[in-house]
Amino acid sequence: MSHIPQIDYATSNEAIRAAHDEEVRIRGRMTNMKRTLLHSPVAHRIYAEWFTLRSELSAIADRPIWIFSHSISKAANSTIALTFFRRALINAGFNPDALLLSEEEALLAAFGKAIVVNSNAIPPEIWTQLKARYETKTLVDLVAFAGIMLATAVFNNVVQVDFDPELEAFAEGAN
Repeated sequence: MSHIPQIDYATSNEAIRAAHDEEVRIRGRMTNMKRTLLHSPVAHRIYAEWFTLRSELSAIADRPIWIFSHSISKAANSTIALTFFRRALINAGFNPDALLLSEEEALLAAFGKAIVVNSNAIPPEIWTQLKARYETKTLVDLVAFAGIMLATAVFNNVVQVDFDPELEAFAEGAN
């Protein structure tokens, strides 16, 4: 059970209701994490910058980004975030438990895991490969994106946000 309840839209102030309505307008849905974050519209807006950074990383296709995000979520032991990216992969026709990774995907998976394991000691060979593949701006955006992914995992883990029912079918071992 979550340590912080989700907002109650009916009794929330105008700023919270406006942020809620804008999120639903833009993304078409509201997750339990977002309903919890909305106690602070500023915190919600900051976490929603994930979408802004994802747009900035348009040179990287969805599947590699999902694998990067999945690796961060798995290393951070964040069930909600992990399952969110399992759903993305499954809905795109991939089996997250039996992925054959491209060179780029393997690199991003290793980078994501390394960030969580010890951000002070990213293996030099990972940096060498990243620098050979991506421009500097992309690297900055990728690291910032990883930071928001990790922050999302931490928020979900610390607060113990209630698992979204629509994710249940995509959880590890659900089938």
